[in-house]
Amino acid sequence: MYAVIKTGGKQHKVQPGDVLEVEYLHGAGETITFRPLLVVDDEGRTHVGKELERAVVTATPLGERKGDKVRIFKYKNKTGYARRAGHRQLLTLVRIEDVSLGARGRKAAEPEEAAGPTEPTEPPEAQEGTQVEAPAEAPAEAAEQPAGS
Repeated sequence: MYAVIKTGGKQHKVQPGDVLEVEYLHGAGETITFRPLLVVDDEGRTHVGKELERAVVTATPLGERKGDKVRIFKYKNKTGYARRAGHRQLLTLVRIEDVSLGARGRKAAEPEEAAGPTEPTEPPEAQEGTQVEAPAEAPAEAAEQPAGS
């Protein structure tokens, strides 16, 4: 099972056990959760969009460090203008622990029972928890009056 997460303006394909460097996460505690997810592949079944409302990736932080130095140099010819700067991005090292589809998504991903006796199902109108109402008819008085009065 793998997932595509979005963090720090970048997208990462992750699966349980992966160690990943992401941009610094402020207040990273015992666990980190990434959501919303962009794509989840559960043993060949790909889930996207509304199927991922409850999906979550959990990770544990392993540490923090600074990235490699990026050197910036600005120069303009014949004017004596030259500027030097550098930047080191703060990074958080995380280990992906779990990719979960949540209650609804996991239920849909379970294989169905094969070769078992099937019970007859009731039509959708008669199932419990659903109410089907007949369309209301307009009163006879309203039907006789012209629309402009």
